[in-house]
Formats: sequence, structure tokens, C-alpha cells
Amino acid sequence: MLLPLRPAVQQTQHVQVVLALTLRKPSSTYLQRYSTYDKPDKKHEEEVENERLEPHPEEISATSSVHQVFHEKGVEEPEKDVDMLAGVKSDFKTIKETFALNEVPREALTIGLAGVLPYLATSLTTVYLAFDINHVNSAGTTFFFSQEVAEQLLHIIEPLQIGYGAVIISFLGAIHWGLEWAEYGGKHGYRRYAYGVVAPAVAWPTILFPIEYALITQFCAFTFLYFADARAVMRGWAPSWYSTYRFVLTFVVGASIVASLVGRGQIWDQINKLPSPADRIQRLRDIQYEAFEEEEREKMRRKVDEDEAEDEEEVEEEGSDEDDE
Repeated sequence: MLLPLRPAVQQTQHVQVVLALTLRKPSSTYLQRYSTYDKPDKKHEEEVENERLEPHPEEISATSSVHQVFHEKGVEEPEKDVDMLAGVKSDFKTIKETFALNEVPREALTIGLAGVLPYLATSLTTVYLAFDINHVNSAGTTFFFSQEVAEQLLHIIEPLQIGYGAVIISFLGAIHWGLEWAEYGGKHGYRRYAYGVVAPAVAWPTILFPIEYALITQFCAFTFLYFADARAVMRGWAPSWYSTYRFVLTFVVGASIVASLVGRGQIWDQINKLPSPADRIQRLRDIQYEAFEEEEREKMRRKVDEDEAEDEEEVEEEGSDEDDE
């Protein structure tokens, strides 16, 4: 019986499949190629085969067949002591790394730390003088200065601390002008120049404030400038180490201001209040007004004297005329 002829397309596909199977390499070739990577170590196998197993009955227990996940089988690990101060040590390590300032140039670090010494010295002196005045009022004796001398020194130190703080705040703002001129991080124009304008505009009016308001205002100014400098570092407008450097210096200055405020708060009712610059200006105006009034009164007295002298001369002239008649 003759089979029907297949279509030409099916015959062509059948021939292609047969050729593909005949031309494919035998699988033994691939096995030979990759068998070199998985050869058994016969020497090691012979050593393991000849090794004699030693019995350990002491390791047999009700749980000896349980596989230990976190330690070796049959070996009890000692309990580990929990370090209760691990968190505190980690915090101290973070603080140490923060205050290390390894990336800060040595010259900038030295001059910066030297720059906060006057502020720190005036603050510590304020605290000591306040303690001395308190000790006089409570115990009746003093250590080095009398109450009058301590009060006078305190009034001398106050404007020094405020004036020096105004200078430092202005300097911190001027740094951004230098960075703009150096084109550090590119040119930013008025946005960066604004730091150098706002800082002295806030700092210098504080020399006219009462001491407590001046210290609080300067504390806020130092804090604001620190956050502004940190933001400038994030934007790439300042070196990467500048924010850490500013944090350390701002921390010292801020602590000094707080110490001064605390010291003055202990003796605010025990000393005569030193007049502020605004009070001095008002007093100067009053003196000038009083001098002007005195000058006017003197002019009036002179005019009255002159009028009286003229009247007397007229009376004398009239008397002489009558005598002649």
C-alpha cells in the first residue's frame, strides 16, 4: 500500500531536524570537558578510609542528636557578658570623632581656638566676680576683691564681652564674602553676600542693648550663623570640614554666654545696674539740654543786668539834668 505523499514543506522540516541531530556533537564531549573540574581526591579518600574511629560515649545524651545552630555540636559555649555601657561608649566615641577635627587645617584650628579665648575668659571672670559678690553678701568676707571693686570690674568686663562678640559675628559673616570672591562652589551673588550684610547688622546694635538682652541676641546670632554655615556646607559653598569646625567654636561661645547669664542672674538684685549705652546717650542729651537751659538763663540774667544798668544810667542822667536846671 502506497503512503500519500507529504507536502514539500513538511519534508523540508523533517530533513532539517535530521541534519541538526546528526551534526550535533555527542554529549560525551561535554562530559569530558567539564569532568576535569570534579575529580575525586582518591588519596584523601584512602586516608579517611584507613582512619580509625574513636568512641566518645560522654558525648551521648538525650539531645546529642540535635544539631546546634549557633555553636559546635557537643561543645557548650560560655555565656557572654552583656556590656551595659555599650550605648554610652558608642556615644562617647561619636563625640570623640566629632571633636577630633582631623580634617580641619591646623592653622585654622589654632587661630579659631585662640579666638574664643577672650570670650571664654570674660565669661569665667563674670562667673567668679558674681560668686565673690554673693560670698560677700552671705558670709561677710571676700577672697580677692571687695564688693565695690568686684562690681566695678564686672561693669568693665560687660562691654568688653559684648563688643568682642559683635566683632566675631561680623567676622563670621565676612567669611562668606571671601568664599564668594574665591568662587568656592561657584558664584552665587547676592545670596551669599547677604550673610556678610545681615551678620554685622544684627551684631553691632547689641552694644546699645542692656547686657542681658545683648547676650541673648548674640547667642541667637551665633546659633543662626552656625546653621547657615552648615547649610552652606551641604550646598557645597564651603569646605566639608567647616560645619564641624563651626560647631566646636559655637559650642564654646554658646556655653560662655550661658555661663555669663547664669552668673549675672545670681546677683542681679545685689549690684547697681550699670547704665547701658542707650542710657548714656540719653544722659548726654539731658546734660546738653541742661547746659543749654543754663546758657539761656545766663543770657537772660545778662540782659536783665544790662537793662537795669541802662535804667540806672538814664535815672542818673535825668538827675544830673535836674541839678543843672
